Amino acid sequence: MRHRSVTYSSEITFQALADPTRRAVLDLLRRGSQPAGAIAGSFPVSRPAISKHLRLLRRAHLVREHREGRHRVYQLNPQLNPEPLRAVDSWLDEYRNFWKMNLNNLKTFVEAEYAKETEISSQASRKKFKGDR
Repeated sequence: MRHRSVTYSSEITFQALADPTRRAVLDLLRRGSQPAGAIAGSFPVSRPAISKHLRLLRRAHLVREHREGRHRVYQLNPQLNPEPLRAVDSWLDEYRNFWKMNLNNLKTFVEAEYAKETEISSQASRKKFKGDR
């Protein structure tokens, strides 16, 4: 079942970003345009495997390809429609909020438990001190 707020274009973006190799290709391309061969040489997988990753990134409109002589050169898509990435960010934001709230609750609990233990320890020390007199 599809999440109501996720459109088809977002789904292909999620699919493209789901793979760590594709995310690494995007990180590589943030530094600038790269020929397909140089991209493939940066990874311990076959060139055909990298070609499939690049094709999926192209379909998701995250990268663009152009030819320079015999080489296919890839770059991040400067005309990227931000909507699919907004959908990813929105989805992630729900988890950010979830973890922030739960970590704040954990912090409050731990601090309360620490305060109780400190108080109990302090009371025990006072009783012992009174008893030693």
